[in-house]
Amino acid sequence: MMFWKLLKKELRMIDIEKYNHNNIFAKVLRKEIPSELVYEDQDVYAFKDINPQAPIHVLIIPKKEFCSLDDFCSKANEKIVLSFMRSIGKVAKILDLKDGYRVISNVGHFGGQEVPHFHIHLLGGKALGKLIG
Repeated sequence: MMFWKLLKKELRMIDIEKYNHNNIFAKVLRKEIPSELVYEDQDVYAFKDINPQAPIHVLIIPKKEFCSLDDFCSKANEKIVLSFMRSIGKVAKILDLKDGYRVISNVGHFGGQEVPHFHIHLLGGKALGKLIG
């Protein structure tokens, strides 16, 4: 029985080498799925997570197609990288996260990446404790 559970999980692994145009964040960007906007500019879209893991939990995604942080770092031009990194501070300021926040990007299966579109989680609103418990 355990084998079948593992096999099903293995079959659901995401491909972070080839961009999937039907991933949920691509659909959010195309406005096919509603989202609660926090910040947007020409390169970046930030919105509230529908399953928050902290009082404040925002997803920040590039508008261009990148599968993961690795893909983003190797393929994005400097302008997009800079715009993305600066957007993190802009979102934190909009959300008044003066006491601090955490930024997380999961990469690949072992990293816990669930959506094959590069994104970061910005979490705050309380003391978050240890990164891994």
